[in-house]
Amino acid sequence: MKITGIIPARYASSRFPGKALTLINGKPMIEWVYKQASKANLLQEVYVATDDARIQKAVEAFGGKVLLTSTNHRSGTERCNEAAGKLQKQGIEMDAVINIQGDEPLINPQQIDIVASLFSDNTIQIASLVKKITRSEELFDPNVVKAIVGSKGKAIYFSRQTIPFLRDKEKGQWLETHSFYKHIGIYGYATRVLGEIVMLKESPLEKAESLEQLRWLENGFEITIKETEFESFGIDTPEDLLKIKGDI
Repeated sequence: MKITGIIPARYASSRFPGKALTLINGKPMIEWVYKQASKANLLQEVYVATDDARIQKAVEAFGGKVLLTSTNHRSGTERCNEAAGKLQKQGIEMDAVINIQGDEPLINPQQIDIVASLFSDNTIQIASLVKKITRSEELFDPNVVKAIVGSKGKAIYFSRQTIPFLRDKEKGQWLETHSFYKHIGIYGYATRVLGEIVMLKESPLEKAESLEQLRWLENGFEITIKETEFESFGIDTPEDLLKIKGDI
């Protein structure tokens, strides 16, 4: 099984422009992400896919592999697809692609390996992770995406709302009554499937929740889910950098 890790990294960001290049202990964020991803055992290669020459130059400066991609992509999934296509034209074979968030400098390589390991089953289309919610602040936070997973390990639904709704319990009792899960935003795609899902039009549920993965579910694709114990933390604003001070 040949699996490639791709880190989409665009320069523009409404809340934090150029965050891929922001320095953390003297190194750009994208370098921290790249080096963590490179520790994953199941990836044959790791590439940064960017739309900006400044990010390209920074990756080359620390010896990373980088591909320059279009500025018109609407999502990291689309950028991964273009990058995968470029690599395939270079003769690089891959059975699956792991989309690694470019704003998670503390990403645990074991998380990447958990997702990658699922593709030992060649029927897997898309793969991702969830983590059990243990705090009420997360449970009722619309910025924390919740996931419902079926008995066969397939995602049923994702929502910013707290799901499922416990009809006969006070909200203060929900965590002690039921197991809730949050989505960890790392995706793996079978290469054959990646090319298909980027052709899909934005769907009604996706528009309602602003969650790309709902487009795939609405169109009949399966997302296989594995539980992880590892936390995930993305840098969305300059203030978020303070939260990882001392951890890196």
